[in-house]
Amino acid sequence: MATEIIMPQMGESIAEGTITKWLKKVGDAVKRDEPIFEISTDKVDAEIPSPVAGTLVEIKVPEGTTVAINTVVGVIGEAGEKAAAAPAQAPAPPPAASASAPQAQAPQAPAPAAPAAAKPAPPPAPAPPARSPEPPPAPRPAPAAPAPVPTRPAAAEGGSVESIEERIRRRSSPLVRKIAQENAIDIADVEGTGIHNRVTKNDIFSYLENRKVAAAPSRSSTAPATAPEIGRAEPAEAPTPRPAIPVSDRDEVVAMSKIRKITAENMILSKRTSAHVTTVFQVDYTNISRIRQKHKDAFLEKNGVKLTYLPFIFRSAIQALRQFPQVNASIDGENIVYHKDIHLGMAVALDWGLIVPVIKNADEKSILGLARASQDLAERARTKRLKPEEIQGGTFTVTNPGVFGSLFGTPIIPQPQVAILGVGTIEKRPVVVADEEGNDALGIRTLGYLALSFDHRLIDGADADKFMASVKATLESGEFDLG
Repeated sequence: MATEIIMPQMGESIAEGTITKWLKKVGDAVKRDEPIFEISTDKVDAEIPSPVAGTLVEIKVPEGTTVAINTVVGVIGEAGEKAAAAPAQAPAPPPAASASAPQAQAPQAPAPAAPAAAKPAPPPAPAPPARSPEPPPAPRPAPAAPAPVPTRPAAAEGGSVESIEERIRRRSSPLVRKIAQENAIDIADVEGTGIHNRVTKNDIFSYLENRKVAAAPSRSSTAPATAPEIGRAEPAEAPTPRPAIPVSDRDEVVAMSKIRKITAENMILSKRTSAHVTTVFQVDYTNISRIRQKHKDAFLEKNGVKLTYLPFIFRSAIQALRQFPQVNASIDGENIVYHKDIHLGMAVALDWGLIVPVIKNADEKSILGLARASQDLAERARTKRLKPEEIQGGTFTVTNPGVFGSLFGTPIIPQPQVAILGVGTIEKRPVVVADEEGNDALGIRTLGYLALSFDHRLIDGADADKFMASVKATLESGEFDLG
C-alpha cells in the first residue's frame, strides 16, 4: 500500500520548505526513520526520515524546489514495488499553479470572454487580448500606487475587515510584520512573491528601497525652495540599481543556497537596525589553561565530553549578564524588553553556512552542563538534526572565530538581541609580568582577545566595558567548579 511523503512543518511560522537534496533515488529501498531527503526552511536545515519502510516509487518534487507545507513530495510503496511513471509528471504543475492561481484567476475570467464573442474564427486572435490585462504589472515597479490596486477589491470581496487582517497575517511572518510596523507600512500594499502570495523579507526590503528611490526625485524638485538642502544628500540613494557584473566563460555562477540567503537577509537587517559598536579586551587564560591541563583527561573519561575553553567563557558571560541586564535585553519599538532568563546562542560554522543553536536557561547550568549542551548542539547542527525551537529565542550570543586562528573580529548582532561576544584565538604569548616586589620581567602567558559588539541604542560604551571587565575578571580568577 502506497504511503505519501509530505513536506513537514518545521515550526509555527514556517509555511514552506525547499528540498535541497534527495538522499534516495526512485527504486531504492528505505527503512522506517531512515533519512530520505533534506530540506531547508527559514529556520533550520534538516534531514527528514521516512515514515514507513518500503521502496521509493516516486519523487514528485525535484531538488531545489520550494513548496508549501503538507505538499506531497514523494511516494513510498511496498518493498520491491516498481516506480509509477504516470503520477511522476503530475506534480510539476501544482507548485506553479498554486503560486500563480490567486493572481491569474481574477483578470483571466473577463479577458477571454470579450475576444471569444468578437472573433470566434481565428484562434490566434485571443492570444494578444489574453495579454492585454498584463500591462498593469508593468507599472508595478512604482512603489506604492500599483500594490494597493489589487488589495482594495479584495476588501470588498472578502467581507469584514477582520477577515482581511487575518488573511494578511497569514501572508507574512512575525518578523515581516514587525518591519512593516516600524516603517509604517501597510502589508496589504506590498506585493508578495512567496508561496500563495506570502510577503517575504525580500519583498518588504524591496518595497522600502523603491519607496526611497521614489521619494528622492520629489524632494529634489522642491529642494530649491527649502533651506535644509545641504543635509539632503539622499538623491545619492538613487543609484540603487547595481552595476552589472561582467561574467566570463571561465566564471562559475551558482544560485545562493537557502541558508546563504537567510544569513544575508539577517545580516543586512541587523546592520540596518542596530547601532553597532565593538569593544575589545585582552584576557589572560593562564589559570584556566592550568585547570584544563590538570583535569581534561579525567573530565572526558568521567563525563564523555571534552573540557574546552568555551564553557568557562559561557559561565563568565552568564555571570556578567546577571550584573548588566541591559546586555541581556531587546528593543521593541520604543520599549526595552529585559529578559529574565538567559538563553545563550552559540554560533556554529557549517560547511554550507552558519547556524546559531540556543542553550536554553544557560544560567541554570554548570560548567559540565554547558560543555554537554554546547557539544550536543554543535554535533546535531552539523548532522542536520536540530529542531526549529532549538535555534530560536536566544537572548545573547557567543561566536568563536578564534578556532580558525582569528585574533578577534567585530561580529554582527543577531536580531532582536543587543550584543554578541566574539572569542579570538587563545595562545601563548610573551608579556610583561611583575614579581611580588614589583619588578618587571618577560613571561609567557596564555592570552586571547574577547570582542563585544553591542547596540549603542541601548548599551552605552561605559556599560559595555564594565560588562567586559566583569567577564575578564571572572576568567582570570580561575575560580570555577567543574561539577
